[in-house]
Amino acid sequence: MDRKPVQMAQNPKQNGMTRSAHNGSPRRKFQFDRLTIGLLAAFGVVGIITAVVAFNIVRNLVGSWTITSGLPGIGSSENIATPSGTEAVVALQPVGAPTPKPWDGKSRVTILVMGLDYEDTEERRVPRTDSMMLVTLDPISNTAGMLSIPRDAWVNIPGFDYGKINTAYFLGESYQMPGGGAGLAVQTVEAFLGVPINFYAQIDFEAFTRFIDLIGGLDIYIREEITVDPIGPANTVTLYPGVQNLNGATILAFARARYTGMGDYDRAARQQQVVMAVRDQILTFDMLPTLISKSPQMYSELSAGVHTNLNLQQIVELATLALKVPESSIKKAVLDQNCFTSSMWEGQSIEIPIQDQIRLKRDEIFTTGGAVGPASISTDLVQLATAESARISIQNGTSDPALAQRTAEYLRGQGMNIVEETNADQVYYNSSILILNGKPYTASYMAQLMSVQSSNIYNQYQPDSYADIVVILGQDWAGNNPLP
Repeated sequence: MDRKPVQMAQNPKQNGMTRSAHNGSPRRKFQFDRLTIGLLAAFGVVGIITAVVAFNIVRNLVGSWTITSGLPGIGSSENIATPSGTEAVVALQPVGAPTPKPWDGKSRVTILVMGLDYEDTEERRVPRTDSMMLVTLDPISNTAGMLSIPRDAWVNIPGFDYGKINTAYFLGESYQMPGGGAGLAVQTVEAFLGVPINFYAQIDFEAFTRFIDLIGGLDIYIREEITVDPIGPANTVTLYPGVQNLNGATILAFARARYTGMGDYDRAARQQQVVMAVRDQILTFDMLPTLISKSPQMYSELSAGVHTNLNLQQIVELATLALKVPESSIKKAVLDQNCFTSSMWEGQSIEIPIQDQIRLKRDEIFTTGGAVGPASISTDLVQLATAESARISIQNGTSDPALAQRTAEYLRGQGMNIVEETNADQVYYNSSILILNGKPYTASYMAQLMSVQSSNIYNQYQPDSYADIVVILGQDWAGNNPLP
């Protein structure tokens, strides 16, 4: 296998660590095996947003923060008043943690949620991530999505060559990279998937279990018999099919259980199931009074376990938006066994990404699907692509010297933002699309308009590029296009 191992930026022994802290070597088994997974993934975006709103209303952290008559989706309220004051704009994270990407409150927002491997913490090591999930919300289309990422994915970690994706947090913390572990984890996932990430969020397992207990447990549908092992001695329990109300420790054990048919992939699906169950329970009419009545206790017990570069004002904005998304408009996907080739490196299992399959899964969450060709493009997709205002470079890879100009004029007439018309480096038979900085609706629009196949869509994440999308015109477009 021609893959390079993770390269350290400095001698790990200088930090009192050895390489075995993250390379998958056998480690002493503790009673708390993989104590935490999911973090916000298990806690649920809507759950944490709603809970934090309730905590701080009661505590009156921000004097001008008021709710008119409830939360959107709960009771008759349609909005939450935006908080103001110093505390409202301070991120809920330690000093030196990642700076968020700007978000205007109206366009798509994406959050990386992470669970830390507390087996590492129990051994007094810097933790790795035990789970990662991208959660995205698009106010333009009123949709949301969740994409789970397996911890053994073998990816390029900026500044450290290739390694398991779960080591990015470890390396960022250990070598004091800008933004720490969360910052490097965000950069790694951005480079891996080509999706800009605005924020990150972490919540530790104790905060998760206490939250579930304080709201009276969680109603969860057990699809098939499963044996789980909550924290503590002699408390293994078998869960049988059907809806059950489970306490926080059992829900955590259900979400973290790995030893099922598909291992980590099954676990990722269960984590997403927990997210939806938390959402459903939060949205019941009686849940807001429960949150408010218990909010002083909840805030006291849970606030230390939440870390995010979201501030309270942004949390309220997200609450307003997230609670309006219908369940049918929440997409869910797992980067599963079809997206990787299993291999070994220095005695540890790794998953080599199959990029075409990764891109298809990503696009399930971040783009709209459908047939290809100009006639297949929906009005909604045109409006969504226009709203993105993506900077598009048109590069002519054909023998027709005027094709780039004609194409650019046509696209401007469709509302697209063309920033360049130039020649490609050679003649291309098939048109291609290079995605440099997100803009999924524009990429989907161009792919459908030009009938570009998935194999000719490339992810080359370059956030500082002059363009967001590069379209290379091929001979196929020259011979078949809707240009006047």
